[in-house]
Amino acid sequence: MTEGEKEKAKVAAIAGVGAGVGSAGGATVGVLELAAWGAATGFSAGLVIGIGAAAGAGLAYGIYRLFKKRSV
Repeated sequence: MTEGEKEKAKVAAIAGVGAGVGSAGGATVGVLELAAWGAATGFSAGLVIGIGAAAGAGLAYGIYRLFKKRSV
């Protein structure tokens, strides 16, 4: 495996973990909030979970890039 392939694998793994954490956060916090408002539908719940997953993946990737720059 080349260094470029190793780097791509690391980024994919980190983004995947971040997306999983973001999905869980979106599912618990966001959907409970929508339910409290009485506005939880399948679409709104899916939307909140999807946004949480995207935010988690982006945040995890950003943190990875930050630490990578410091270690170089």
